[in-house]
Amino acid sequence: MAVDLGMPILIVDDYKTMLRIVRNLLKQLGFDNVDEATDGAQALEKARARQYGLIISDWNMEPMTGYELLKEVRADNQLKATPFIMVTAESKTDNVIAAKKAGVNNYIVKPFNAATLKTKLVAVLGEF
Repeated sequence: MAVDLGMPILIVDDYKTMLRIVRNLLKQLGFDNVDEATDGAQALEKARARQYGLIISDWNMEPMTGYELLKEVRADNQLKATPFIMVTAESKTDNVIAAKKAGVNNYIVKPFNAATLKTKLVAVLGEF
């Protein structure tokens, strides 16, 4: 099945510059239906209101972290099948293991470029 470049994607980061960077990288790859949230709680609200084809979330945010968001998404019957990519500045093994156990589809360590993002997206969504 071909990846729908028009599918809605939710990007979550408390740092506006990072939201802009990820949005621009997605645009370079052909995805332009992108919504933003600045913390996990706002993201969860948006995800419950709209069916997203993918969530890309930062790990470190307040008041709800990306890890907590991931656990909430996986516990929600409406959302649990949504592909989820975690983005973090820390590549601690413990974090990667915790995210995998919580059901993350893939993991990106900052900083990253369009090629890295595409590789992760292909691994999660398939070739596009």
